[in-house]
Amino acid sequence: MNKTLDFLKYFIPFSVVLFVAQYFAMQALSDKLVFFYSAWSIYTFNIVATFLVYLFLIFVNKNFDTYTGFAFLGASFFRMMLAIIFLIPLIKGKVKDPIIDLSTFFIPYFLFLLFETYFTIRLINRR
Repeated sequence: MNKTLDFLKYFIPFSVVLFVAQYFAMQALSDKLVFFYSAWSIYTFNIVATFLVYLFLIFVNKNFDTYTGFAFLGASFFRMMLAIIFLIPLIKGKVKDPIIDLSTFFIPYFLFLLFETYFTIRLINRR
């Protein structure tokens, strides 16, 4: 439980700061651009996915500590597949400029992945 609380101590402020920054940026640009996904849906996906992956990694590290890195790779692949499923309506939709919508999703996605990678490395090195 200590690993989870240590993660949440940094994860919650990180998520809030990113969400607020993107929310206000999207609001400022909303008069010029129409976004397919709201900031709420993007951050709900990223926060839930990152937290569940990290809980899974804690479980793997506790029970099979030598496989934590492989579990991270597998969970990251699974998370990418979920991201593609999340983006199917955007891909199939008739969006005027999909690059903007993809960047509003993938910039936070990779920032959350970077955050998750950092904590996974810390988890692996604590053995």
